[in-house]
Amino acid sequence: MGSLGLRFPSPSLRIFSPKKPKAPLSGIIRCGLRGGPRKPLWRGRVLSTEAIHAVHALKLAKSSPKPKPSSSPNTKPNNRMEEVFRDKLGRLLKADQIAVLAELRRQNEWEMALQVFAFIRKEVWYKPDLSLYSDMIFMVGKNKLIEIAEQLFSELKKEGLQPDTRTYTEMIGAFLQVGMVEKAMDMYKLMKESGCNPDKLTLTILIRNLEKAGEKDLASAVRKECAEYMDFPEKFLEEVDKKFPKRRSLELV
Repeated sequence: MGSLGLRFPSPSLRIFSPKKPKAPLSGIIRCGLRGGPRKPLWRGRVLSTEAIHAVHALKLAKSSPKPKPSSSPNTKPNNRMEEVFRDKLGRLLKADQIAVLAELRRQNEWEMALQVFAFIRKEVWYKPDLSLYSDMIFMVGKNKLIEIAEQLFSELKKEGLQPDTRTYTEMIGAFLQVGMVEKAMDMYKLMKESGCNPDKLTLTILIRNLEKAGEKDLASAVRKECAEYMDFPEKFLEEVDKKFPKRRSLELV
């Protein structure tokens, strides 16, 4: 019997190569506006998921039309941000609200940070906190917003707080940032009169910035005072001069 001439294709074998496992996601969650660089938000003890969402919502709301920034620590949010404050920030726990404020400071979102700080101060659980004020003064001082720094310094005293060494140091640094040497020295004097001794950071900021500004006599006076406030003044000044080579050492009297 003749063959029908039918041909069946031989089954082809497919070799499946195992896919390479994807690299595990890092512990960084990025949050920011679309189309621009996104800054990292660390998830875990610092920021909860709810806090991350709140920061993200605040940054999106920032793009909405708003009035010109006011030179006040009690800057009011725009309408869209008011919704975020009510629906997002207002529902967070105390620790998460503080974490949101810290993250905005870290990202140097000073205007939003001021708004969040004003919001937190109206919360039922809020109690005047000197460290929060010092953090805020450092932030606005870094951005040369000296009027806001002065207002914050005044308001913390109205809330019954007494500035400590760090608070005075942040104010001194804020004044020096904008070249207000006389006010910086007045704050330094007030600091000592209030019973707060300058620490290494205070003296380093003063020496470095006074010498940079060409205030040799004032820098020399501060260097001499290191003998009163430092346990090992010579070693301290050597470290300052080593870190900032342009500084000229001065013998202690």
